[in-house]
Amino acid sequence: MSIVSALVLFAVIWFLCLFIVLPMRIRSQRETGDVERGTPPSAPANPMLPDKIKWATIAAVLVWIPVAALIWSGWISVSDLDMFGRWGDGQYG
Repeated sequence: MSIVSALVLFAVIWFLCLFIVLPMRIRSQRETGDVERGTPPSAPANPMLPDKIKWATIAAVLVWIPVAALIWSGWISVSDLDMFGRWGDGQYG
């Protein structure tokens, strides 16, 4: 796996972790009783984005390290993912 592949893998895992973390501990403006004019009552009162980005990064690193190590070790490869035999023996043309 090249450096670019490792960075793409990290980006995919990071966004996955971010989308998992985003809805956690959200309180709407209706729940807090502090509805800002011009916003819907269901809008978050305090989205806490810096904290969520920090936790998404920590979780992504903890997930990425074993996944990258598994790929770099050669224990799993692209040919292992060919479940239906569509890629053949790797000879194209």
